[in-house]
Amino acid sequence: METTQPYDLLVVGGGINGTGIASHASQAGLKVLLLEQGDLAGATSSASSKLIHGGLRYLEQREFRLVRESLSEREVLLSMAPHLVWPLAFVLPHHDGLRPAWLIRLGLFLYDHLGGRERLPASYGINLRRHPWGGPIKPGFKRGFVYADCWADDARLVVANAMQCRELGGTVRTRTRMLEAHREGRQWRVSVQTPDGGTTTVYARALVNAAGPWVERVLKGGLRLGARDSVKLVKGSHIVVPALHDGPQAFILQHRDGRIAFVLPYEQGYSLIGTTDVVHHGEPGEVVCSDEEVSYLCQLVGEYFERPPQPAEVLWRYAGVRPLYDDQSDNPSAITRDYTLRLDQGGAPVLSVFGGKLTTYRQLARHALQHLKPYFERMQLPAQSAVLPGGVMHGADFEAFYQEACVRYGGLPASLVYRLARQFGDRLVLVLGTANSVAELGRHFGAELYECEVRYLMREEWAQTADDILWRRTKRGLHMTAPERQGLADWLLAQAG
Repeated sequence: METTQPYDLLVVGGGINGTGIASHASQAGLKVLLLEQGDLAGATSSASSKLIHGGLRYLEQREFRLVRESLSEREVLLSMAPHLVWPLAFVLPHHDGLRPAWLIRLGLFLYDHLGGRERLPASYGINLRRHPWGGPIKPGFKRGFVYADCWADDARLVVANAMQCRELGGTVRTRTRMLEAHREGRQWRVSVQTPDGGTTTVYARALVNAAGPWVERVLKGGLRLGARDSVKLVKGSHIVVPALHDGPQAFILQHRDGRIAFVLPYEQGYSLIGTTDVVHHGEPGEVVCSDEEVSYLCQLVGEYFERPPQPAEVLWRYAGVRPLYDDQSDNPSAITRDYTLRLDQGGAPVLSVFGGKLTTYRQLARHALQHLKPYFERMQLPAQSAVLPGGVMHGADFEAFYQEACVRYGGLPASLVYRLARQFGDRLVLVLGTANSVAELGRHFGAELYECEVRYLMREEWAQTADDILWRRTKRGLHMTAPERQGLADWLLAQAG
């Protein structure tokens, strides 16, 4: 990695914003180096609600630009990554004691028309007692509304952007930390800690600080610069329980404290419930879903569902720290989810990213490069973002692609082919090759996770540990027993020698 030839752009942070900027910079013709201190999507970007959505409640906060941008991004990402992003219908039961029905109808009207909706259906009202989607809801709730947003595999969206950066000539280094950086004329001299604990030096004409919850630490520590802006760390927690309902629909539930929670169909047989908003004062990497948050989520769902989840039923819980731009709001739920970009031009430039959300990462990346364009005369940002790796499908039609995959791999279980098609899209052939029986897939670790997939993840997607594979590249950890998970960890250790 050491070179006296400077990179054009060094990006610090391998979450959705960092990889998105690195991908777009590579598309614009820049020589890019991305550094991530842990695993790609190892923090906030794999701990989201896994939605590409406009943010219905942001309308109440008059965040119209953010909502419009988010709504339009749904359509773009459906075309860019049809294997990783797909439509999801949401049912909103009307609560007589909270927002009036006319206000919800007005909000949904704006939601339908602000973002140039093309592929997603318009919202409509339903009778919860008559419509099958109202089955799980208590009889006291009679009226509901249905609208469309999108589901996304958050961690795999990050990996896809990193892969796109690499395939366009960029360099991606995980488990590699920027120690410090100093300006030397019109470039940065950067000291980097490598995975083996050694150090090396690289040079870059510009830096992007997309370190998420660590953005201020990078500014004040590694770069030794002041910061007029700051982030407020807000913890969001989620729980996974056995499925609370049949059917493909999700639910959005209002709470008396002004917050909302989602109940999302998850991983064939589970429900994902979230999220909370709790100000976090500790280390960004030391965050857990508390028992109090579990109880809060279970109680909120229990106000609506006839069969509420119980804390003892929770099979998995996770938490992430949102690095929200500190707008001085006292209410964590009211803090803006919009992003702010700050450019320090004292010689070689550094651009710092504050805030942001999964849905708007692409627009954030484009705006970041617009800020940096004066420093790169030859940079040409394409009018449209390229389709992400795995997303090349005729008409962006995943179902047609899956049916073709079932024919090609007719000797494999349909459930396995579906999961791998969802994860890898058109890269499926690079995972399975010509295999057409499970005997050809190598060692079986459990829950239809086979050696050929693990080796692909290690070879092509920077996966090194069992957690990388089980909880970020796939979600097989949820389906496997503890001995099976340990078996994978032991195998990986043996492979590493």
